[in-house]
Amino acid sequence: MSGLNVSFDALSRLQSDYLQQASTLWNDTVERLSTKAAEDVPKLADRRFAATEWASNPATAYMAQMYLLNARTLMQLADSIQGDEKTKARIRFAVQQWVDAASPSNYLALNPEAQRRALETGGESIAQGLQHLLHDIQQGHLSQTDETVFEVGRNVATSEGAVVFENELFQLLEYKPLTAKVHERPMLFVPPCINKFYILDLQPDNSLIRYTVSQGHRTFVISWRNPDESLAAKTWDDYIEDAVLQAIRVVQEITAAEQINTLGFCVGGTLLACALAVLAARGEQPAASLTLLTTFLDFSNTGVLDLFVDEASVQLRETTIGPDAPTGPGMLNGKELAATFSFLRPNDLVWNYVVGNYLKGETPPPFDLLYWNSDSTNLPGPWYCWYLRNMYLENNLKVPGKLTVCGAKVDLGRIKAPAYVYASREDHIVPWDAAYLNTQVLKGKTRFVLGASGHIAGVINPPEKKKRSHWTTKASAALPPTAAQWFANAQEAPGSWWPDWADWLKAHAGKQIAAPKTFGNKRYKAIEPAPGRYVKAKA
Repeated sequence: MSGLNVSFDALSRLQSDYLQQASTLWNDTVERLSTKAAEDVPKLADRRFAATEWASNPATAYMAQMYLLNARTLMQLADSIQGDEKTKARIRFAVQQWVDAASPSNYLALNPEAQRRALETGGESIAQGLQHLLHDIQQGHLSQTDETVFEVGRNVATSEGAVVFENELFQLLEYKPLTAKVHERPMLFVPPCINKFYILDLQPDNSLIRYTVSQGHRTFVISWRNPDESLAAKTWDDYIEDAVLQAIRVVQEITAAEQINTLGFCVGGTLLACALAVLAARGEQPAASLTLLTTFLDFSNTGVLDLFVDEASVQLRETTIGPDAPTGPGMLNGKELAATFSFLRPNDLVWNYVVGNYLKGETPPPFDLLYWNSDSTNLPGPWYCWYLRNMYLENNLKVPGKLTVCGAKVDLGRIKAPAYVYASREDHIVPWDAAYLNTQVLKGKTRFVLGASGHIAGVINPPEKKKRSHWTTKASAALPPTAAQWFANAQEAPGSWWPDWADWLKAHAGKQIAAPKTFGNKRYKAIEPAPGRYVKAKA
């Protein structure tokens, strides 16, 4: 921090611009007061101040406009700092957090819209807001939706299936076929263990799981256990050997298929690729195909998450929850991780609900995606610390032989399966150009597809909705070394990327055979109906 500075010229320019704009705002406000021309002030573009109550009163209009001017100036000041890029990005992030928190819309004494509602309801909105606040304190997180409306297995995660295997780390779900025949090679989904799997099965009309089943694939999905203190010592190796590799073996045994198709989402894709590399080192190639959705294999560019990772922060985690922590291995609480992700977009995922829930006393509308978003998952400390150090901090996974996992040297280039790599263009968690680097790490034949929108909305984009778009290149086209070169030759197509993936997957799924009439087999019998009990455990 001592080496940071702002050039004299930049500071002088900011001061001059600020004083000029502040003077203009003040003069305009005085003129409004003298002429009582409240109707001459247009509504502010910022949605926090879009209500007429902000523009109709000269005092609140001036306050909102001065706040926006101050916010812009502070962000410009942060951008003008001279120093290393990571420190500058951290300062910008911290300033942005403070600026967003300081908005006058976030405080009852300064929010005319909330004050009007309090008057209209005779104070009932304030009383209701306090009840919401007390409820959220008791449940330990900010309500982003009406969570009482949803129940896992009743109106989310409702695709018909059964648990056919379980151990202390996961349950394996098999889904009921929707076609008379299925492809001979089954499909295994590995979702992220930092979230619940049912983001892939929210509703029948937007379920990627159901869509895959409807395309004639016998589909299995890992449902991770929400760890408690009994699993606090679990490591990355445990999640590879006793979960991903175990799931692959069970799917092979149930279906009698020598090879299976595989899909990994987010960190589930990182786990899956690592597991396949371990098997490759052992001389096994069980994957007929590998699909990676918004996944890092090369952690060179981790976007905004890079702000939270350096040697000091990783060591802090290792000494508090790591395998060699003085008090023993600990847990990373899922609510802490969820809060971190929410504050990546604080106005949308935090302050918006503070204003609505607490200041206005409104109950947030039911929204299944936000219900899933609030259904957080714990992580074992040793697993998390190893992941932070070896992926985000040191970027070791992409280096052949650098990591030893389950006793094997990991080389992703030894995975022979053809790969389908999907990225989302507005993804702030896995930047799309970072996901593109996967195409340079994997050595098998690879197809790269780019979808519109963000980390979740880009992935969950069913064709029937006819929403968004995606970009592809010809299947025969070689993949260039950079994302920018790829995009220069890509063609945009309307709608979902799912049909493109379905066509690609079909070519690797084998011949059609009669669909099974029961779940599992003689050895692996149905234990309980999907979605199982593991997914229902709360953090």
